[in-house]
Amino acid sequence: MEQERFSPIAPEALENAVKLIGSDWMLLTVKDAKQGRVNAMTASWGCLGVLWNKPVCVCFVRPQRHTFGLLEENERFSVAFLPESHRDALKLCGRRSGRDCDKPAEAGLTVMEMDGVPVIAEARLVLVCRKLYADDLKKEGFLDESLLSNYSAEDYHRMYVCAIESAYLAN
Repeated sequence: MEQERFSPIAPEALENAVKLIGSDWMLLTVKDAKQGRVNAMTASWGCLGVLWNKPVCVCFVRPQRHTFGLLEENERFSVAFLPESHRDALKLCGRRSGRDCDKPAEAGLTVMEMDGVPVIAEARLVLVCRKLYADDLKKEGFLDESLLSNYSAEDYHRMYVCAIESAYLAN
């Protein structure tokens, strides 16, 4: 059984979030019901922490990304952290659009389902997330205007604050 690849872990026992997201990168994985497949998008901007007395994962997605529309359509999704041996798969899932291809398949990744959401079987850590709050970053909200250089097209990210419903480590 595929789910035997993972064991539950308490969100409080997660590794260093700065390394996980900023260095290792995360893979947001969500169903695309219209195309009948799963999409995965690499992200290196995000947060893990506590908000509203809940363990949360905060993800940032630009509006032009295919994943943006899928996150808008789905309440739940997964976040995967892959071993370094899968860095090329992460790069592909960050460069290619799920509008044009089946990214997990092209990246050589296996999709399975856990807790009702798609997850990447090769992950070393999986978070099952449920959206709690979403809002767009706004130009007038930037206190350090040098950060606006990240938005030459003024395509500000949407921020998703998500409850970590469950977390799993690979066996």
